[in-house]
Amino acid sequence: MSESNVNTGQAGDPSAEKDPSDWVTGDEPATGAQKSYLHTLARQAGEDVPDDITKADASIKIDELQEETGRGQ
Repeated sequence: MSESNVNTGQAGDPSAEKDPSDWVTGDEPATGAQKSYLHTLARQAGEDVPDDITKADASIKIDELQEETGRGQ
């Protein structure tokens, strides 16, 4: 077993990341923290996001908006 494949649990650890479409709870409503951050990013990007967004879709949209706005780098 290679040490490089061990999930460290640290932010940015690629082995800790899972595709949102594979999340068991991905179809549940976005968390309050996700919604808050998503609306902040959307406002900065001049976009609208639905209030009924799922956890998985919120995560994907956050990644897109972080790239668009330059945040999260």
